[in-house]
Amino acid sequence: MSNLAILPLIIPAISGVIVAFTNSHVKTTRLLTKLFTLIGLAVAMFVAYTVFTDGAIILETGGWIAPYGIILVADKLSILLVLTTNIIATAAVFYAPNSLSLRQETHYFYTFYFMLIAGVTGAFLTGDLFNLFVFFEVLLMASYALIVLGGDKVQLRESIKYVLINLFSSMLFVTAIALLYGAVGTINMAQIAERVAEVEQTGILTTIAVLLFFVFGTKAALFPLYYWLPRPYIVPNPVVSALFGALLTKVGIYSILRVFSLIFIHRTEITHEAFIWIAGLSMVFGVIGALSTNNIKLIISYNIIPAIGFIIMGLGIFNLDALSGSIYYLVHDMIIKSALFLLVGVIAYVAGTSDLKKMGGLIHHYPLLGWLLFIAAFILAGIPPFSGFIGKLLLLRGALSADEIAITLIALLSSLLILYSVMKIFIRGFWGEKDETKTYTKKPSLGLILPIVGLLAISVFLGIGAEFVYPSIEGIAEYLLDPQIYIDSVLKE
Repeated sequence: MSNLAILPLIIPAISGVIVAFTNSHVKTTRLLTKLFTLIGLAVAMFVAYTVFTDGAIILETGGWIAPYGIILVADKLSILLVLTTNIIATAAVFYAPNSLSLRQETHYFYTFYFMLIAGVTGAFLTGDLFNLFVFFEVLLMASYALIVLGGDKVQLRESIKYVLINLFSSMLFVTAIALLYGAVGTINMAQIAERVAEVEQTGILTTIAVLLFFVFGTKAALFPLYYWLPRPYIVPNPVVSALFGALLTKVGIYSILRVFSLIFIHRTEITHEAFIWIAGLSMVFGVIGALSTNNIKLIISYNIIPAIGFIIMGLGIFNLDALSGSIYYLVHDMIIKSALFLLVGVIAYVAGTSDLKKMGGLIHHYPLLGWLLFIAAFILAGIPPFSGFIGKLLLLRGALSADEIAITLIALLSSLLILYSVMKIFIRGFWGEKDETKTYTKKPSLGLILPIVGLLAISVFLGIGAEFVYPSIEGIAEYLLDPQIYIDSVLKE
């Protein structure tokens, strides 16, 4: 049973190797990629069902018991995010052949795609900090290749900034791990949590916590560390942008959630109180960025930042409602961001531009795209009864119960402005009279539309079906509020 924990990681890792050998036969590679991705999704669903039914699955690789060996922990939080990752990967891989050029596909897109999924999955499942660093590097290496796929000048320019920022944060990450090992003598997260609790989080440990937050905050694009984000996520092909926007920053957020709900929970007046302010500033500056541009891809990219703010807000407040809201919003945002990146990719393709100033009246030519965008905007902004509303309702309820009035007001205002920033695409790009001077001849294929519809359908279900989903999310929040459960399950005490 414990071997189930490694299956969601092994499948994309092996799949990436196999499709590398078939790379010159594009049709075969596409077929194999879709098949392996669907197998990965089915396995993730089965493992998730097992975890939510029977409890966490702990794999001690090589027979080395924790904390001495490499540990994989498939608990409710990690497997939920692994399942969400596989849903997004499935949508992306069916969208990809209709979006990528033959040149991009034959430059090992599918191999790097599987490497990215394996890195993200490993980061969610690992039970020690050093392997978290290793899986970060795996997914970053894949992202370096994907961001330059196609070789355009703008891609190469943005990739330099992206690589340098991540190299610097990776250097700080491994330094923080070394300092933490020197302080507590272990890198296993369960044992670190146990030992930090015994010494009651001394000053040096709080300093290390701040350093780790800086590392994860850079990767998650929190204020003021978000300056690198918007453009590197819009220069690749839309399918790559969707994978980046849905997954990469979320690995940073997951790391913050895990570390600051398990290990560094003893000086919350220093760490978690600061999270609330950082969350508010992330919301404000992210929305300002989204409102400041007429590039439809940049609007969606900037909207990643306030979403990260909402998730961190729940961790800062650190009560049951707020943490439930963070987890709900995290899953919601992964799904809707991938859908939006894919959707604006199609809009830019049919319009021949990403500039709103050069669009207008698209609703007369592409009504389905217009109404899909309209629904997506409502989901993103948290309009009832969609999934964004459920997450924000829980967050606001948690904030009000903790008397955090300021962040509540910022969150409400940000939600309205997020709605406006995306509706701006609908109003300026789709609404209005039909422009007879513009001819739109490109027709989006069914392969481009169906993955978007599928992702939006899941988002709608997360809202309308909240009665079925929420008990599981609340269970994860209760689990995070009691770190001893994680410690006991890993160390078997």
